[in-house]
Amino acid sequence: MAATATAMATATISPTTPIPTAPFPSLPLGFRLRPQSLLLSASRRLLLLPVPKASSWDESAPEEDGDAEESEESAAAAGDEDDDEEDEKPRPEPVSSAEFQFAAPPEGYVEPAAFDELPPESPEDVAAAYESLYGPAFSGETVLGNNVFEVKVVDPIDMDREQRPNDDFSERVVQVNRVTKVVKGGRQLSYRAIVVVGDMKGHVGVGVGKAKEVTEAITKAAMNGRRNLVTVPLTKYCTFPHRADADFGAARVMLRPACPGSGVIAGGAVRVVLEMAGVENALGKQLRSKNPLNNARATIKATQMMRQFKDIAEERGIPMEELWK
Repeated sequence: MAATATAMATATISPTTPIPTAPFPSLPLGFRLRPQSLLLSASRRLLLLPVPKASSWDESAPEEDGDAEESEESAAAAGDEDDDEEDEKPRPEPVSSAEFQFAAPPEGYVEPAAFDELPPESPEDVAAAYESLYGPAFSGETVLGNNVFEVKVVDPIDMDREQRPNDDFSERVVQVNRVTKVVKGGRQLSYRAIVVVGDMKGHVGVGVGKAKEVTEAITKAAMNGRRNLVTVPLTKYCTFPHRADADFGAARVMLRPACPGSGVIAGGAVRVVLEMAGVENALGKQLRSKNPLNNARATIKATQMMRQFKDIAEERGIPMEELWK
């Protein structure tokens, strides 16, 4: 069967019939020989892609070589024209440095000395300059005499009661309550302490602290009171210069000056605050709520509303003797 099919195919093709050599005989010859050029961008030239030689496709291709060469020459001529057009565009003229003039310096201007002409600086001067700008050096050695790496700062809250620094302030515990915080797993018990701190010389503060232990709560409250110190105005008889009333929350406190020998006539947290401030003759009264914390803070607020006689005289511009005329 295979031999018969081969014989039939051989018989149908005559030896005189020409065999086409080009794969696409129906296409134009110029397209087969050399494809059209692609314009990639405005700034690039026409790029001609490489193609196989025309002799491998068709025997009559060499006859068209002249046309291809003419197309190349026309493309080159067009490129030269584009170059001429670009050269014809106006270009800015360069400005020489000799024509540029700088602004004149202001009057009294002194040109600084060059870096090499400055007097030499010692390492100590350089270290002092850096320390004044950025603080002590990383090594811990300082020129100003305050070595922060050798000073160990400890919060007094973390100290024991016996190890705390001794100062002129004394402490009085006003109240210690057990408080409860309800959480998802149950209740957390802790203690809240109210402490009044004062030096008996006109400085007093009220502090509050919470902790799991009573001693820790008192220590925290004392430190909180030291951070909130105020100055109470007093006369030479250790009493108030005038009367004052103040509110804090639901508490209301009334303070009145008293004659020498009267003592502190007050109760509750008001009495503790006045005694720690150094008041010896005064009258105090809690008018509303009996809450110790609110009454103590209302007392502090009332003392801050008082003013000395000398302050009033300075504002009015008169001597103190004329205030009672």
